[in-house]
Order: sequence, then C-alpha cells, then structure tokens
Amino acid sequence: MTSIGFIGLGNMGGPMALNLVKAGHAVRVFDLVESAMNELVEAGATRAASPGEVAEGVEVLISMLPAGQHVRKLYLGDKEDGAGGLLATLDASVLVIDASTIAPDDARLVARHAAERGITFMDAPVSGGVGGARAGTLSFIVGGEADGYARAVPLLEVMGKNLFHAGPAGSGQVAKICNNMLLGILMSGTAEALALGVKNGLDPAVLSEVMKQSSGGNWALNVYNPWPGVMEAAPASNDYQGGFLVDLMTKDLGLAWEMALGSKSAVPMGSQARNLFVQHAAQGAGRLDFSSIQRFYRCGEADA
Repeated sequence: MTSIGFIGLGNMGGPMALNLVKAGHAVRVFDLVESAMNELVEAGATRAASPGEVAEGVEVLISMLPAGQHVRKLYLGDKEDGAGGLLATLDASVLVIDASTIAPDDARLVARHAAERGITFMDAPVSGGVGGARAGTLSFIVGGEADGYARAVPLLEVMGKNLFHAGPAGSGQVAKICNNMLLGILMSGTAEALALGVKNGLDPAVLSEVMKQSSGGNWALNVYNPWPGVMEAAPASNDYQGGFLVDLMTKDLGLAWEMALGSKSAVPMGSQARNLFVQHAAQGAGRLDFSSIQRFYRCGEADA
C-alpha cells in the first residue's frame, strides 16, 4: 500500500484516483468541486481541504489539471518561482506525477524547480479517454528521469495498460501533443469522408465497414466511429456525450500549433484540424465529444 495524494478529480482524474483506491492504496483527494470528491470518499479515499493538506506526508503526489497555468500555480505558486507552491513544502522523497496535458515548456519549468529541491517530477499525460480511465486501460506517456519512471510504473500500471518512457522532462508532453494532433486530423478526415459518402447515397455503416477493411482504416473509424448509430458504444451513438471534449481537443491542437511555432515546424494539416475544431467549438459544441465534428460536416442535418 502506497500513500498517495491526488489533486484534480474531473472526468479523467476521478476514475484514475478511484482505481488507485480499489487497488488498496491509501488515497487522499482534493478538487475545487466538492461533489467531485464524494464518490472517492465513499469508496474509501480521504477528503482533504486544500492541496497542501493532500500533500502532507504522502509518498506520491499525482495531479490531473486542465491546463499549464493550473499546474504552474499548484507547484510553483503565483509568482512561479517555486516559493509559494507545493514544491516549497514537499519532502524530497515524494514522487510527483503530473498527468495533465500541458505545454512541454511548462512541464520542464516545474521539473527544473523540483530538481532544485531534490524532488522527482514526472510529466505523464494520458491517452485513452474517459472509458480508458474508468477501465484502467489508459496509455501513459512519461517524461523525466529513468529512476523516477521506475518508481512510477507500479502505480501507473493500476491506472493504465500501456506505459511509455518518452525521454527527459517534457518529452511526455511532446509525444502526447503529436499524438493528439494526429488524432484530430484523423477524426476530422474520417467525418469528412463519411459525410461525403452519405450525401452521395451510401449507408454510413456500409461505408464504414468498407473503409475499415481498406486502406482508409484508422483508430477514429475502427474504434470511435463519429457517425451516430454505426458503433453502439461510441459517444456518437449517445448524442456525443462523454468521452473527450471538443474544448480539450481544441486546447491540445492549440498546444501543437504553439509547439510548431516554437520549433519552426510545418503543420498544415494540424493547423487545418485546429481551425475546424475551433469553429466547431465556437458554434456551441465545446462540451460535446470531439467526434461531434461529424455534425460540422452535416450542415444542420438531423442525426440518423
């Protein structure tokens, strides 16, 4: 049994923390939304009144937060010099695992301040969506030192199925951002192809099967079909509820764009995907699953 502090109990963090509780670990939790802690407490976790209280005396501290600004403030404080954040109070023996998806430079900044205090900090963004978080089958893409990764593996294996050590601090974020840029491209392209086929008389289920078995097969089509009614378990068949939100995909595509600017990399398809999801979000779809980009191509048609 490991004593664990867990901060951030949203759609992803909540199920991740719950799996740690179910595995028999002593988990202390905190979230700004009081109700988010209820299920965890009922399952056996301990409720904390503040991030500082979560971190008191734990062996491992895990965070799952919306954006880089939240991660920086949590660990470094308002001035981002480390003096007012959790790093200033943590014991050097604590392993810190941040599972948020943030800019690589933000992860490197926190890791640098942590190293100055002798604290091991790992950036460990996840892939696999809410379903993967609940099932404990997430992919963890980890950046940081090898010894920190070795310490993290037993806990990551409780929450995930596929673990990757991408390299030094920030590498997990780079790999995650590249992956999600490709996912955004694949989903928008899949939705575009399905809309074209249906508007020209094809059954979306038939067209999906043709493409799955042909060269157009991809994860978005094979596992997460965006057309309603084609794949029963996909968010598209549940009015695009649950899953990975458009707002989050838009954020990740923005991170890819910023990373491309910083490295002078050409990302024409990533840029187009970002523009499509930004416009889709602006039309009120931000809280829907990202596969709802299918609606963008259907021009107001009623879902089948």
